[in-house]
Amino acid sequence: MSIWTELADVDFRQAYVDAGGIRTRALQAGPEDGEHVVFLHGTTGHLEAFVRNIGPHARRYRCHAIDMLGHGYTDKPDKPGEIPAYVEHLLAYLDAVGAEKAHLVGESLGGWVAAWTASEHPERVATLQLLCMGGTKVNPEVMQRLKTSTTAASLEDDIELTRKRLRLLWAEWDDDLGDELTEVRYDIYHRPEFQKNLHNLLALQETETRERNLLRPERMARISAPTLVVWGNKNPFGDVPEAHAIADAIPGARLEIFPECGHWPQHEQADRYNPLSLEFLAEAS
Repeated sequence: MSIWTELADVDFRQAYVDAGGIRTRALQAGPEDGEHVVFLHGTTGHLEAFVRNIGPHARRYRCHAIDMLGHGYTDKPDKPGEIPAYVEHLLAYLDAVGAEKAHLVGESLGGWVAAWTASEHPERVATLQLLCMGGTKVNPEVMQRLKTSTTAASLEDDIELTRKRLRLLWAEWDDDLGDELTEVRYDIYHRPEFQKNLHNLLALQETETRERNLLRPERMARISAPTLVVWGNKNPFGDVPEAHAIADAIPGARLEIFPECGHWPQHEQADRYNPLSLEFLAEAS
């Protein structure tokens, strides 16, 4: 199994889109007249995090998985990666593809960006899916683990360190796609422009920066879009009570806990996540 077989049943393309002057890599699939669904990855991640989700969703929806600002193969401006900058880039991408409104699916950092967007620009967000979302707490131990593992994987020429960084995301390593995703991430991490920009991508792992970008309960209470919160009970970056706090803070949010699952529920348990997501989108449409 590979990225290609996961996408074999759909018509898709990799595109580079000018999003407010930022050359942005996107995987696009599905009917051009369908409702837009945008998938947003986590810190120092890339769009391949959603290769197991694009095919099922693209049968009905116009799907976009993007490399967010400064990530993957997208342009890397030299400025700290704070949430308002990610939101501005996301909105520029939506404008560029003609999406007045979109369903947002965000994992980790991507959920943080999606939730912030929904709180500030409700007219642009049809529904919200928050998958092991970050941004509601300051946890120095978790932040240090993320900084240390990512820095080592990026600056040392050892693909095993990249594999170790990816292993943090899964409760159980996936041999089917794990090695392939490791190779993709290794290539991204070892490009000079990525290494030069790494401190900007890790800005939110610094306490002062994180504090001013936190998703506080009063901000989440402003979210009006129908919201699905998905969490893994073995998420190494946040315990289950954090998921309950998020769901309680967002009016009407629905919470689903995936057993035996880590930080990538959409990938680790795609057979469970995809039907749940499609059901949620259909009910909200």
